[in-house]
Amino acid sequence: MPNPLFGKDVVSIRDFTRSDFETIFEAVTKISSMPPKERRFLAEGRILGLIFYEPSSRTRLSFESAMYSIGGHCIGITDPSTASIEKGENFTDTVIVVSGYVDLLVIRHPREGAARYAADISEKPVINAGSGAEEHPTQAMLDLYTIYREKKRIDGLTIGIMGDLRYSRTVYSLLYALSKYDTKIRLISPPELKLRPDALIDVRKSSWTQHSRLDEVISELDVLYVTRIQKERFPDPAEYQRVKGSYYVDVSILERGKSDLIVMHPLPRVDEIKPEVDKLPQAKYFLQAKLGKDLRAALLALILNPEF
Repeated sequence: MPNPLFGKDVVSIRDFTRSDFETIFEAVTKISSMPPKERRFLAEGRILGLIFYEPSSRTRLSFESAMYSIGGHCIGITDPSTASIEKGENFTDTVIVVSGYVDLLVIRHPREGAARYAADISEKPVINAGSGAEEHPTQAMLDLYTIYREKKRIDGLTIGIMGDLRYSRTVYSLLYALSKYDTKIRLISPPELKLRPDALIDVRKSSWTQHSRLDEVISELDVLYVTRIQKERFPDPAEYQRVKGSYYVDVSILERGKSDLIVMHPLPRVDEIKPEVDKLPQAKYFLQAKLGKDLRAALLALILNPEF
């Protein structure tokens, strides 16, 4: 059966279907069980290009380790101050030049729409590793896979998404992805950090409610997805100071939840999940980060190989 992701750009999670997600999940299972000698042939002789205009730890390192694990290599720009960007080279020229050296591009940029534009001008497939406050599609794929792996299903779950719903791009990609499933969504945030109205078009496809406190819904949740306050995206520093530290998860609140509740976070965390939670069986955020390597290895293999 032809691989539907071969040569495909990954710009928005809205461009993917449930069937695509199932293909990715199956590929993760397949690749995670492959001996290293077999894995390396999936990208042997191929090069992954990285263009990161913003800081990154998990996304960049997981893409790099994923590419190496399937036999490929990585080159790119992970600090704009050390590249021709510092000399004034524009984004268009950077994308065109780097795409000529590689087989696949991963791009992170502070502006909304940057990844879509890059995909339009690049000679090679482009993966959006975060575009402003817009989207982070591979994080949503990882989030879905983590939920599926831990709960054995996505349909029928009640999922709480708590934190900075206004500026967090991981939230938007996850909500767009969940709109393709039969779930109940509980949006939990301070009033100042509610979901942007433009996202409600997609969220309306799901059963959802908005709340200002976690204790209003903790007892019904199967999954709690927490995000940090995106300090770097606030146009007004005073606005950030007003909401800083306004929500957190600790042991006492989780004791009121289901025994099989799972707690997720795209990381990095600041103070929104207390360290005391780390030792609980509900804490899945470090596992979530670890799974990013095989999830992204599977995605790279699917884009690079017509029959994987």
